[in-house]
Amino acid sequence: MNEYDIAVIGGGPAGLAAAIEAKKHGGTVLLIDREKELGGILQQCVHNGFGLHIFREELTGTEYAERFIKEFKELGIEYKLDTMALNITEEKVISMVNKTEGFVNIKARAAILAMGCRERTRGAINIPGTRPSGIFTAGTAQRFVNKEGYMVGRNVVILGSGDIGMIMARRLTLEGARIKVVAEALPYPGGLIRNVVQCLEDYGIPLLLNHTIVDIKGKDRIEGVTVAELDENRKPIKGTEQFYECDTLLLSVGLIPENELSKEADVELDPITGGPVVNESMETTVKGVFACGNAVHVHDLVDYVTEESRIAGRNAARFVNGETGGYGPAIRTKPGNGIRYIVPHFIRKDKVEQSVDLFMRVNKIFTNKKLVVKFGDTVIKIIKKSYMRPGEMERICITAESLKTAEDLSLTVDVE
Repeated sequence: MNEYDIAVIGGGPAGLAAAIEAKKHGGTVLLIDREKELGGILQQCVHNGFGLHIFREELTGTEYAERFIKEFKELGIEYKLDTMALNITEEKVISMVNKTEGFVNIKARAAILAMGCRERTRGAINIPGTRPSGIFTAGTAQRFVNKEGYMVGRNVVILGSGDIGMIMARRLTLEGARIKVVAEALPYPGGLIRNVVQCLEDYGIPLLLNHTIVDIKGKDRIEGVTVAELDENRKPIKGTEQFYECDTLLLSVGLIPENELSKEADVELDPITGGPVVNESMETTVKGVFACGNAVHVHDLVDYVTEESRIAGRNAARFVNGETGGYGPAIRTKPGNGIRYIVPHFIRKDKVEQSVDLFMRVNKIFTNKKLVVKFGDTVIKIIKKSYMRPGEMERICITAESLKTAEDLSLTVDVE
């Protein structure tokens, strides 16, 4: 059995950044990815908007990936592509399979989980109607159009206003398709406002909020969908049904962190995010197993994924080099009024060198409110916000100095 200091599972932006940072801090690193090329989801993202925070310039997804792939290869990091990780134990024994080596086990002293996330499918949201062809998740359609060169349809309806769905509305319009409507069950768009403006409004694509699909018609190929308005209890309102003829339906109804391997390693998962419970070092509840990127929680920007993954890679190397891992005495972060979740879940204040970033999402739209950070009843930070919505992640920087003053072992963030 081959042994490595650090094994990284996933070759997308999170895995690449974590592997590069781990290698820079010493030790042998192996990256495992089930795709045939490095880069993950970025390889099918030909639109721009990447790299504004990390590189201070606007790049396409493929350009962003290329910069990390180049650095990754220059460092001589070992990697296995077209390889499926099947299992990981608490002892960091990883079982994998590929067509050249067959079934292989490797042993690592530390592991980094960077599997990304998967899309919610039609079966997960229970749309009634027939089961014809022509129904795709938005990410699948993006891969067909941008990587494989296949056009998925000409008359398209999109359910859900996630970022990928809105980006594909623009992409398919540029390829000559007609987007009939984008229907969103929530009273607000699910993705970034910039995508609502640049992908829908700029192209005259209608967005119906508080609407969903209540029926699908078609035998062999989809022929149309029925869209209805929803009441305050998210139930269809009779008499509001409208039929749209279409040959394609795209689903952009949410992302789920991919954590089947995390369960195998007995990592504790957060029921709200669907990802592992982590501390400020991005270490999970299993000592020596770290996690980063969309496997932990779904991010808006790939730049944030990169920053978070660098923390995981750096601390995995430190763990291998003998620095103590685990949780120990730690401050528990608690989502308060109006906050859905906070990552990281624990902060060991003696391990924070300069500052730690808290990532969170609100549970509804707020205007002219404040984010209030407290240790017990003591307020340590107040941030005024003119507008907050669940589709956009909030980020709060907490300094090491303010953490040292904490006597209470709980940190709460409230919307007031």
